[in-house]
Amino acid sequence: MAAGAGTARPAYRRIVLKLSGEALAGRQGYGVDPPVLERMAAEIRDVTTLGVQVAIVIGGGNIFRGIAASAGGMDRATADYMGMLATVINALALQDALEQQNVLTRVVTAIEMRAVAEPFIRRRAIRHLEKKRVVIFAAGTGNPYFTTDTAAALRAMEIKAEVILKGTKVDGVYTADPMLDPNATKYPTISYLQVLERQLKVMDATAISLCMDNKLPIVVFNLREPGNVRRVVMGDPIGTTVS
Repeated sequence: MAAGAGTARPAYRRIVLKLSGEALAGRQGYGVDPPVLERMAAEIRDVTTLGVQVAIVIGGGNIFRGIAASAGGMDRATADYMGMLATVINALALQDALEQQNVLTRVVTAIEMRAVAEPFIRRRAIRHLEKKRVVIFAAGTGNPYFTTDTAAALRAMEIKAEVILKGTKVDGVYTADPMLDPNATKYPTISYLQVLERQLKVMDATAISLCMDNKLPIVVFNLREPGNVRRVVMGDPIGTTVS
């Protein structure tokens, strides 16, 4: 579990960082914003210098939202596969930004596309992490009807990560949407069951249930605050811990 803020050692040895596609879009709201990508790559590099093994699961909402397209009448499975391809575009952009910061990186996809990335093979992915390479998991779980949140939970279990760090626009989990409700209060810690019962928008129910069954903690924190990825990894009490 997390160490205190005063220790010089990271609180976690192996992490899964869950990034939404929107996080890469920055203020423009769509596509990939190069300065945001550069800052994110620098923060990830900073964490790797602590000796932490970093895996990343990335969304695709800045390019294509499968759920929104299916609501508009598109076949849900087709829409979800298109969303998976959007995550691969984001993964390649992040890989390029990391490699420009001299961080060895591998993109691993749940749907085979050997010209641009490796197929997901669990033992190979773990070996990359052991060799201090950052691994970016793209294309979700490879199955329609599952979100990239569920992919993050699944991959974290498979590689035996100690925590999922979910970077968002707000600094934790609140009683209501703090953007809409000024009276919303933040939970410093909350249980998986409370998240499910109160239908809080942390991750989808499938992902929360997976984490609960396997006792995998989730830390929800503000990704837009520079240095926060390092603070969470060092065990500083920021954001909300779901356990």
